[in-house]
This record gives sequence, structure tokens and C-alpha cells, in this order.
Amino acid sequence: MTADLEIVLATTNQGKLAELRSMLQPREVTVRGLDEFADIPPAPEDGATFAENARQKARHYSQLLNRPVLADDSGLQVTALDGSPGIYSARFASLDTTNRAEQDGANNQKLLQILADVPPANRQARFCCCLCLHSPYEVIIEVEGRLEGMILDEPQGSNGFGYDPIFYVPDKEKTVAQMTPEEKNAISHRGKALQNLLRQWNEVLEILSALKGKPT
Repeated sequence: MTADLEIVLATTNQGKLAELRSMLQPREVTVRGLDEFADIPPAPEDGATFAENARQKARHYSQLLNRPVLADDSGLQVTALDGSPGIYSARFASLDTTNRAEQDGANNQKLLQILADVPPANRQARFCCCLCLHSPYEVIIEVEGRLEGMILDEPQGSNGFGYDPIFYVPDKEKTVAQMTPEEKNAISHRGKALQNLLRQWNEVLEILSALKGKPT
């Protein structure tokens, strides 16, 4: 590992942080979490798409920290709901809590209630993830990934986070929450987005190395 090259992952979601860190750790870069930095004002997230929000977050934190930052914006799109909850996935239930597990549970419950009368054949959905790696100066790379599936009528499995317990993947015959971390990372929207980034990793490393020589 090249210890003097580093990327900050722009998230305080411990589930996302663990997934991204596990996939990036073997690469020639030091991976740091946003939780390692104190008194960082939150980034705006008022974009109309996942890609816009990921870019906003990456730009915001990279300029504040003067480091390359990898940010993601991701969520669930349900076909029967015209793509909702979409960019509002994390706060779909608008629960007044800072407890991630409570918010996830409320989001799942609200979605299941809305879909209560929708037959199984019309419960198609997809997880979408957009990643943006941004230097203090410019976008380095932007990629995306998707995972197609169905919404069940009740949670199954205890792994993962967010909508994982109700998102069923037909090819695997299980929900994302019933998968091991390794299984999930291999097929997930976030995993696919990161795989797309890693396909261009040599070019990314060249850019990161060149950034070291720029004045702060």
C-alpha cells in the first residue's frame, strides 16, 4: 500500500463505510472515514439525482479537507411508485431520530404499507448507486451501479442495512439481508459502482499521485 496516498469516504453511515472500505482496502491507497475528522459541516444534498448529490458531497468535503473524497448517493427506486423513494430513500419515513436502525425500520414499514395492495408481479425495484471521486480542484471520476429485484411483503434476513431485508434478488433466491457481506458486495449496486471505478484504478492512482505535487 502507498501510505501517503489517501481517499476519504464521505459517509457517517457505518454500513456504507464498512462496505466501501472492505472493497477499497486492498488497493494502493489509505482509506479514511469522514468520522475521523471533527467539526466538519455537512454537505448540501439538494440535487435532483443521485449523481448530482454524490458530486455535491464529494466536492464539499474534498475542498474542506483538501483531500480526495469519494462520495456516494444511493437509494431505492420502485417501479410501481414511479421511481420513489429515489433520492429521498434514507429519510423516506421522515422519522425524528438519529438512530439509523430506527429510521431504516420506519422506511421499510412505510414502503410496505404503500405497496400493500400491489401484487407480487408488479413489485419490481432497483437499487441505484452513484459514486463521485473528487479532488479539491475537480471531479476525478464518476461511476454508477444498479441491482434489480423485487420488494417482498415482509422483511427477511438480518444482515445489511436500509431496505436490504425487503429487497429480494430472484437470481439469488434471497433478500440482500440474507446474503453474506461477500455475496452482497459482489452484486450490489454499490459493489457494481465500485467495480466500475476499479476498472479505471490505474488512471485514478496516476491522478492521485499527481495531486501530491499541487500546492495547497
